[in-house]
Amino acid sequence: MVQLETFDQIYSIMKDSFPVIEYRSYEGQKMLLSNPYYRLLTQEDEHGKVIAFLAGWEFESFRFVEHIAVSPVIRGGGRGRQLMEQFMKESALPVILEVEPPEDELKRRRIGFYERLGFQLGDHKYVQPPLREGQPELPLCIMSYPQRLTETEFHSYKEQLYREVYGIHR
Repeated sequence: MVQLETFDQIYSIMKDSFPVIEYRSYEGQKMLLSNPYYRLLTQEDEHGKVIAFLAGWEFESFRFVEHIAVSPVIRGGGRGRQLMEQFMKESALPVILEVEPPEDELKRRRIGFYERLGFQLGDHKYVQPPLREGQPELPLCIMSYPQRLTETEFHSYKEQLYREVYGIHR
């Protein structure tokens, strides 16, 4: 179980790294710690302070990277790559993640980061349900590793994400 101090450090990096629409409230994020599918990987500095994290979900047929972030003061040093590679190597299951559409240079660079790790950008229509009350849906793209998702896989994974990660029961 993640200690509260560690969670607070992770949440601080999350707030510094993502727009508010892309992460839950403090209490909402903390509630995930008791979810059996949810797990956190962290990297700490020499003083034991969290400097990077990966928040993922482990399901029976695939794994999902919800957040990966490195403290803004040390970005670009390979820590994000190390966390992704660690997560990818822990299981032979496919890994998926959400990215913003490649509409500008920063978003294309982010997609390129995942492509260099072996991820494939899918072309299926996808929106992230709101993570907070009153927020809109967020149009995103799905990337998958080690290969592009079939239509059947995409719909199966999407339904599980909506149900388990976003709490939408249809």
